[in-house]
Amino acid sequence: MSVLSSFVWSVADTLRGPYAEAEYGSVILPFTVLRRLECVMAPHRDVMAEIVAQYPGEQQRRTHLKLKTRTADSAGLSFWTTSDYTLKKALQDPNNLSENLIDYVGGFSANLDVFKSFDFENVIRTLDARERLAQVTRHFEKLDLSPDTVSNADMGDLFENLIYRFAESANDGAGQFYTPRDVVRLLVDLVYAEDTEALRGRGTVRSIYDPTVGTGGMLTVADEHLRGLNPDASTALFGQEINPRTYAICKADLLITGQDASNVRQGDTLVVDRFEDRRFDYVLSNPPFGTDWKAVEAEVKNEHARGGQGRFAPGLPAVGDAAMLFLLHVASKMRDVDESGRGGKAGIVLNGSPLFNGGAGSGPSGIRGHMLENDLVEAIVALPNDMFYNTGIATYLWVLSNAKPAERKGRVQLIDATGLGSKLRKSIGSKRVEVADKDREAIVRAFAGAQNDGDDVTVLAKIFENRDFAYWTVTVERPLQLRFECTPQTIVAVAEHKTLGQIAGLTEALESFGDEPYLNREKFNRELGKHLGDHGVQLTTAQRKTLWQTIGVHDETADICLYTSGVRKGEPEPDPALRDTENVPFGWGEHPKTHEALEETVQAYFDAEVKPHVDNAWIDWDKTKTGYEIPFTRHFYTYEPPRPLEEIDADLERVVGEIMELLREVEG
Repeated sequence: MSVLSSFVWSVADTLRGPYAEAEYGSVILPFTVLRRLECVMAPHRDVMAEIVAQYPGEQQRRTHLKLKTRTADSAGLSFWTTSDYTLKKALQDPNNLSENLIDYVGGFSANLDVFKSFDFENVIRTLDARERLAQVTRHFEKLDLSPDTVSNADMGDLFENLIYRFAESANDGAGQFYTPRDVVRLLVDLVYAEDTEALRGRGTVRSIYDPTVGTGGMLTVADEHLRGLNPDASTALFGQEINPRTYAICKADLLITGQDASNVRQGDTLVVDRFEDRRFDYVLSNPPFGTDWKAVEAEVKNEHARGGQGRFAPGLPAVGDAAMLFLLHVASKMRDVDESGRGGKAGIVLNGSPLFNGGAGSGPSGIRGHMLENDLVEAIVALPNDMFYNTGIATYLWVLSNAKPAERKGRVQLIDATGLGSKLRKSIGSKRVEVADKDREAIVRAFAGAQNDGDDVTVLAKIFENRDFAYWTVTVERPLQLRFECTPQTIVAVAEHKTLGQIAGLTEALESFGDEPYLNREKFNRELGKHLGDHGVQLTTAQRKTLWQTIGVHDETADICLYTSGVRKGEPEPDPALRDTENVPFGWGEHPKTHEALEETVQAYFDAEVKPHVDNAWIDWDKTKTGYEIPFTRHFYTYEPPRPLEEIDADLERVVGEIMELLREVEG
C-alpha cells in the first residue's frame, strides 16, 4: 500500500512549481477516483454501451446494467458513462485533451455526481492553463487500479493515505479523516462479537451506518467482515459526511461495490441528521477529536431545548468539545429492540474526556447518566497511546447496545488494552503503535469473557454495575462566625472599597467608633448603626451588608450569625468561605444503589466521615446533585513503590563523584 500510495503521490513532482504544495491533493484525489472508476468499468464497457443505447431511463439502465454485470464476487455496476472516452483515448487528441476529459466526466450517470464536489471541470481547465494536464493524465493512465489488483479495502486505504498526505502537506489537521485500519477492525470485531452466530444465518440482512463517514473506511471494513462471516449476507451501507472531498470519495467507493449511492449524504451531522427517520443495526463512528461546535451552537441548543424529542436532550457538553454530541447521536441511531429481542449496536472512538469531564449536574455528567441509566454502555476499551495519525493522547472505544445479553444487563465492562500494541518501524504522523491481529483477538476474547491463557499479551478486564459510576455531590455548610473591629486596617479596606469608599463621612465615622471587638453581628450592627446615624451617615440595606462583610473576619469564638428574616429566620447562616462539597458514591456503606436511597446514604456518610471532624457542620440538601463519572485509570492503577533510599543515595554519590571528576579536569 505504501508503494502504491507513493507512486500515486509522485505526480506531485509534475505539479511542483505551478502549484503550491497545499494544492496537490485537489488534483490527485479526483484523478485517482476517475482512474479507479475507469478500471472498474473497463471489462464492462461494451455491455454498458449496449444498455445505454437500448434504455433511455436512468432507473432502467441501472437495473439492467446491474443484472448484466453481476458476478459471484460483485453485486454489479449501478453507474455508467455515456462518453466513449477513456484517459488513453483522450490523450490521443492532445490538442483537445481538456475538452475530451470534461466530456468524459460529464457523461457519468446522475447518481455519480462526485466530481462536482471536486470542482473537477475547473481542476482540468486549470491544469491545462498551467501546461500540466497531459503529464498528469499520462501518469494516471499508467496506473492499474482494477479490482483484481487493488481490492476495495486496499482502495479505501489508498484514499485515506492520500488524504493524510494531502492534509499534512497543507498543514490542515493531518489525519482527522483517517482512522487507522487496525482500530477499525478492532471496533468492528467488538461490535459483531456477540452476533457472530446470528450473522451466519441464512437470509441475513443488516444495515450499517457511519455519521462521520469520511472516505467510508469503517463501512468497507464492516461490510467485508460481515461477508467473511456469511458470503450470502445482504448489507445496506449508510453514511453522512461534512467534507465535500471525502464525501465524494466515499460515494464513489460505495457505488463501485454495488451499494445505493443515495445512502451517502453530505452535511453536518450535528446540524441536520440526513437519516432522521431511520435507525440501524450497527452504527460506527470516529468523530474528530477536540473540535468545538461554536459554528453550530444555535442549532444544537435549539434541538436540546426540544426536550425528549431531540438527540441532545440529555445534556450539552462544553462548546469546546463536540465528542459527547456525537456519542448522543450514535446512541440515538441504534435500531429499536424488536419482538425477538434484537436491537442495535454501536461503536465509537473517543478521547478520554467523555469519561470524566464535568461535575455533578453538568451537561457531560448528564449525558453519562443518560447512557448508564438507560443501560446503553456495554464496554469501554482503553487503547495504547500513539494509535492515531493526528494525536498521541489516550483513546477509548465505546461499545453500545440497547439489547444487552441477560448476563450483561445493568453492567459495564472496562477493558485495559494499553499494554498491547506493536511499535511501527516507521511512524506515520503521531501514529507509532498498531494493534496486531493477535492483540485484537486477545481483546475480543476478553470482551467475550474468555481467558487469555498462553497469550503473550496483557489484557485486563473488569465488570462494574452501571451505578458504580454514580454519585451524589453534597454541599456541606459551616456556620458564619465573625469578629468585628474598626481597626486601621479594616477602615482602610472600607475606604478602598469601590462602593463604600464613595459614601461621604463613612470613613470618618468609623475612625471615631473605636476599636472594641464585637463577637455578635446583631450587636455590632445595632451599635454601629446608631453611631453612623449620630454622624449623619445613612446606609441602605445592601450597603450595611457590604460594610459588615468588609469589616468582619472569621473567628470560631464568635457567636453564630443567624438569619433575621425569611423562611429560615433564626437558623444558622452558612459561611461561603467554609463551604465544602463531598462526593458520596451510590451504595456507600452497603446501602442500596438507588436514587431513593439518597437521604439515608448521604446522612450515614456525613455522620461517619464529616461530623466527627466538623461538629457544627450540616448538609444543605437543596444543593445536592447527582453525577456520573467513569474513572477508568483509577480502576486499573497499579501501585509502584518508590526506589529504596539506599539505591537513591548510591546514585547521588555516583553523580557527585562524576561532577567532581569533571571539575578537577577543568581546573587542571
